[in-house]
Amino acid sequence: MRLAVVASEFNYDVTSLMVERAREEIEFLGAELTSVVKVPGVFDMPLAVQRLMKLPKVDAVVVLGAVIEGETSHDELVANQSARKLLDISVQEGKPLGLGISGPGESRSQAQDRIEKSADAVRAVVKMLKRLRTIS
Repeated sequence: MRLAVVASEFNYDVTSLMVERAREEIEFLGAELTSVVKVPGVFDMPLAVQRLMKLPKVDAVVVLGAVIEGETSHDELVANQSARKLLDISVQEGKPLGLGISGPGESRSQAQDRIEKSADAVRAVVKMLKRLRTIS
């Protein structure tokens, strides 16, 4: 299983630790990490994910980000629209996507507490790859 990771640079104090935890989990599960692509923010992920999913060397993509609540509802817009588009790309390309984006509506402290959830996104995408192989 060949996985790529797309990570947001926004809130990098959180997302850099998410990337490291995802790397550990990918290695633990015996999968291969083909690339890590850093994008400015969660809103920028769909284009990178779409390009990665077109590559034969990528079986699935894990996205990692932290959408922390601000003074407006901007965090809701970013998280909701990005998640919707990411799901669309996954279905369109026929490759699983591990959603490791925490938020919206979370504080910085809550985001830090959820760093471990990046491993859940890796486990989910690996499980999905295994299950899809039984269908074809």
